[in-house]
Amino acid sequence: MQIRLYGTQGCHLCDEARAMLEQTGAAYTYFDIIDDDALFARYGMQIPVIMRTDGAELGWPFDIFALARFLECH
Repeated sequence: MQIRLYGTQGCHLCDEARAMLEQTGAAYTYFDIIDDDALFARYGMQIPVIMRTDGAELGWPFDIFALARFLECH
């Protein structure tokens, strides 16, 4: 399963989401929304957002338990 994390530098919530992903052992790719106008328009006020391969998204707020359930449902 391919996981994407949408966030931006200096976002402490994004850092928390990254740490939770690392705790779960999930491999993920990080996308900085500041580098892409379309991503910024879509996620600018919602980051961090985690997306699964099937397109399902988990937006903040979430905890490690919600993240684990989200990653299991694919």
